[in-house]
Amino acid sequence: MTEKEQFIKKLKEFTETLTKYVSTHEGDWTIKGFIDIEKQIYTISSDTKIISKILEIQLFSKFKEFAQENGYKIVLAEKQNWYPDLSFVKIDDETIKFAVDIKTTYKLDGYNGFCNGFTLGSHGEYFRTRTSSKNIQFPYAEYAAHICLGILYTRAISADIDETEILKLSNLDTIKSVIKDLIFFAEEKWKISSDRGGSGNTANIGSIDCIEDLLNGYGVFKNLGEEVFDAYWINQGVLQVPKNNSTTEYKKLTKLTEFLKFTNKDISLINQPKPKKKTKK
Repeated sequence: MTEKEQFIKKLKEFTETLTKYVSTHEGDWTIKGFIDIEKQIYTISSDTKIISKILEIQLFSKFKEFAQENGYKIVLAEKQNWYPDLSFVKIDDETIKFAVDIKTTYKLDGYNGFCNGFTLGSHGEYFRTRTSSKNIQFPYAEYAAHICLGILYTRAISADIDETEILKLSNLDTIKSVIKDLIFFAEEKWKISSDRGGSGNTANIGSIDCIEDLLNGYGVFKNLGEEVFDAYWINQGVLQVPKNNSTTEYKKLTKLTEFLKFTNKDISLINQPKPKKKTKK
């Protein structure tokens, strides 16, 4: 087994322990709010960015334990918007590095088995120029693998949470958790990628949104491989491809089918995502 295979295998085993670490016996998140010196508790907002940051802080000691047990040190991203969140660097061979980006999203109400999806990092400068140091801790090419540590959760019913409420420590047992039913997983990001952007205004890679496929690494590029994933996202939005099969008109590449046609690859190899269907009531 290669160093990469060993690291990913151990990281997947590690993620299986995290739900219990951050959850009550009932499946609620153990974090209830912020506390001040007067022992007043302020309810946490259900904002995804806030939840993500608090989870990252809550789990950091566990990440350190995992790194130490397996012969790695953790290098944190120097700036808030740098990729990745955690760089695992082999202590006895610092040329071996793994990028681990922590991503959180919520399960969709009314769509059984689907979530809101993740953004899997930029496909801009550091992705296209693999030796670039712009907005990345180490150049992209120095990492042996790029891994998403994903966290899925169910949001509390909004009527049950009053974000303006301030409670005393003695009321701790009555405070509702803003999230519950957390699921953790680790997977190489190319294996859970879609061919769509993750956000409308930035050059981010989007994930698939079927939870079963996320947990099993059944992304759009599953049968095509990491090289095609890299080539597509390096060229997405940049490469000029024929418009409507024209020989004279061109447009910027936006779809995987366009890229495969342009590069003479088999379109049938695209792993088709499961359709999102609204749950019948």
